[in-house]
Amino acid sequence: MAAIDGLPPLREVIQRHGLDAKKSLGQNFLLDLNLTQKIARTAGPLDDCTVIEVGPGPGGLTRAILSLGAKRVIAIERDARALPALQEISDHYPGRLTVIEGDALKVDFEALVPAGEPVRIIANLPYNVGTQLLVNWLLPKAWPPFYRSLTLMFQREVGLRIVAQEDDDHYGRLGVLAGWRTQARLAFDVPPQAFVPAPKVTSSVVHLEPIEHPLPCAAQALERVTQAAFGQRRKMLRQSLKPLGGEVLLAKVGIDPQRRAETLSVQEFVTLANAI
Repeated sequence: MAAIDGLPPLREVIQRHGLDAKKSLGQNFLLDLNLTQKIARTAGPLDDCTVIEVGPGPGGLTRAILSLGAKRVIAIERDARALPALQEISDHYPGRLTVIEGDALKVDFEALVPAGEPVRIIANLPYNVGTQLLVNWLLPKAWPPFYRSLTLMFQREVGLRIVAQEDDDHYGRLGVLAGWRTQARLAFDVPPQAFVPAPKVTSSVVHLEPIEHPLPCAAQALERVTQAAFGQRRKMLRQSLKPLGGEVLLAKVGIDPQRRAETLSVQEFVTLANAI
């Protein structure tokens, strides 16, 4: 593992600070600093940005982001055991790393930076909160959002759901929400053996960039439609959308009631949401 800075190897940091990964926190630490740099580079230029990171753990990705010239990093960490290790990184990069101890699901991310400041979110997300955090970032009150891009690691299964389009077996609510408001792509896969401990599944890095002017639609209505449609995805739309108007609703927008949710495009879901 090539060094990217003058700090100790991550294995040594983990051992010295007793940072055994906790399953309850969804932790799997990424130790290959070349790989963490690849994740950080996927986000694009960092020198003019504040980067927000969730779940830095011992700081492998944090170090990569800072080594690539990020103006400032704000790291949200729930595990107090990791704070001394992150403080060492902060001392190595004076004035450029701010660590906030807390639950990312309860953080007001937009309030972390001054309005108008360029922000990128880069994170190896804890498996147990990753999907909910993504949905929160896709459905803020205001759009365009406060961030310039999202570069996030998920289990590969979740990554495929995020980038899926209609007629894809992985297509569902996440694919519709991500496809409505962002350009999403699967950047690359990360094998289990790159982590400590090694998860049972392959992971994927997904990069999402906001669409400045997505199709006009109320987010709450789109959520209702996708939840109903994919909640019974094997059933015809006339049945799965019955609580929202069923055949009457579908006739109103000219969609065949015998179709199933996975055959509808993002634009058709938006049309349905606007019709309710």
